[in-house]
Amino acid sequence: MTLDKPLEFKHFAKKETFGATDFIEMRAEVAVLTRDVVYRGDPETSVTNTYGATMFMHSNGDDSLEARLKHIECTNMG
Repeated sequence: MTLDKPLEFKHFAKKETFGATDFIEMRAEVAVLTRDVVYRGDPETSVTNTYGATMFMHSNGDDSLEARLKHIECTNMG
């Protein structure tokens, strides 16, 4: 995803560490509930070529990635 302008609102996120192992992650999930998210492959070629859209998610190389996709519609994907 590439943004073409700065975000309108700031969203606070911080991890506070206490001692060697205790921490609190302070974050809020932010969503625009007035819009539906549709992730779509090419409707003209996806069915005949048996492939469509692809999602790539990357960590910093340490296999720490966790992705959670909820309430989205995936159409014309292989």
